[in-house]
Amino acid sequence: MNGATVRSPVLTTLLPGFVGTTLPSWLAARLRTGLGGVCLFAGNIASLSQLRELTDAIYAENPRALVAVDEEGGDVTRLFASTGSPYPGNAVLGRIDDPGITRTVAAQIGWQLRRVGCNVTFAPSVDVNSNAQNPIIGVRSFGSDAAHVARHGAAWTAGLQSTGVAATAKHFPGHGDTAQDSHVALPVIDRSPQQLRQRELIPFVAAIWAQTQLIMTSHIVLPKLDAENPATMSRLILTDLLREELGFGGVIVSDALDMAGAASSGGMPETAVRALRAGCDLLCLGTDNTDDQIAAIEEAVSAAVAEGRLDAGRVEQAAERVVALADDLASSRPPVSDPSELVQPTAWPRTARELVAAFDLQPVAQPWAGTKNTFSVVRLETLPNVATGYVPWGPFAAVADEPQSALAAAFASQQHVEVSSEGSTLPTADANAPVLVVGRDIHRHAFARTVVDRLRAEHDSVLVVDMGWPSDDRRYVDVATFGASRLVGHALLSYLAGNGGTTA
Repeated sequence: MNGATVRSPVLTTLLPGFVGTTLPSWLAARLRTGLGGVCLFAGNIASLSQLRELTDAIYAENPRALVAVDEEGGDVTRLFASTGSPYPGNAVLGRIDDPGITRTVAAQIGWQLRRVGCNVTFAPSVDVNSNAQNPIIGVRSFGSDAAHVARHGAAWTAGLQSTGVAATAKHFPGHGDTAQDSHVALPVIDRSPQQLRQRELIPFVAAIWAQTQLIMTSHIVLPKLDAENPATMSRLILTDLLREELGFGGVIVSDALDMAGAASSGGMPETAVRALRAGCDLLCLGTDNTDDQIAAIEEAVSAAVAEGRLDAGRVEQAAERVVALADDLASSRPPVSDPSELVQPTAWPRTARELVAAFDLQPVAQPWAGTKNTFSVVRLETLPNVATGYVPWGPFAAVADEPQSALAAAFASQQHVEVSSEGSTLPTADANAPVLVVGRDIHRHAFARTVVDRLRAEHDSVLVVDMGWPSDDRRYVDVATFGASRLVGHALLSYLAGNGGTTA
């Protein structure tokens, strides 16, 4: 295969992002000549109706395009990045532990994606969050037990794909047992193949049985499997383990190649060559890509084929898998929706009581429910991880969503202080004045731990709410919600009001 003939298959394997809320001319031209699709991020979405116009424009240029988005529900949301998600995240669903509810929520997310024209979502995360210090998975996981994660991952996959949207089980072979974020580093997980089979691989096997159409790789090194290459670039992990041992026949998609964990000495073009050679079929390039980057990747892959470093048949095989997936999804694309249907998603089908029941409540929390009419609110604002981004969260998102509701008004009327670093000013009040502290992953941030320790020393009544994944010892948490979506924020307000969580 020479440079001229390899370009079409190469283009089919690429999934770039772009800047803006309308389709750029360079991207439209690439779609017309066979680009595999587009990955959308929060910056591409101004409203759900605008998003539908954008996806219609993409399909007009390439009816076979994959239009992917990171819509996990819960803390990681792109459709609702401006307001916070109206759905519970995986950890909350895992604690409710009703696969039927998990399937229903995934189906609601799927129908919402169909209405806006997205046919692939990079979800669910089926990582087993076995390390409470994990900075990137946490509440995106269904839990810390492999069988539990497998059960809910399969239910989420089935629910989503019942709507005609493709699910993506991620991050293979498991990103749960790490204290590093592959967006900014290259994590190393020192687990043997046998240990992986006993924990990390179990949810992926379940997802394969549930017929997930894609599996996403992780940028992590497992030295006992392949000491030289991250999983995304490891033939031993993607081809020998995932394809041959586990029997996955769908599309293997890379995690974003602009992440630090995917860095190669030759830049993204060389990373693309290595990922294709290892067994990836679809290359997620990340955000803010350009036409020049696409051209550079094409040139690098063409050169690798010409030099014999990459087999031409491997590129063709990858492209064929992407086209087969696109053809399958095109048959279930919905008709144009009434714009009014895009404004408000289907509501959480249960009561807030079930969300509150998923909270982990320490004994000190009980006296608070419905008994504190006046208190200070200390908001611990930590930098979100790259996957979550800046999204309204918790009760603060709930107040913005329904400022006129009684629960929101009561919460908003309290004294509020935001603390985001060491030395920030804390509320001054007598020791009897109650203080509510609300944060995420408090145990992982030194300034947040310092604030909690100081407030507990100075006040008789302090309630600490952690809306992330708490430490195993629960030292810095009285109420753990295991999620910070807008919906969970509503449930927290309901709990604080002491109404038993009967309404959201």
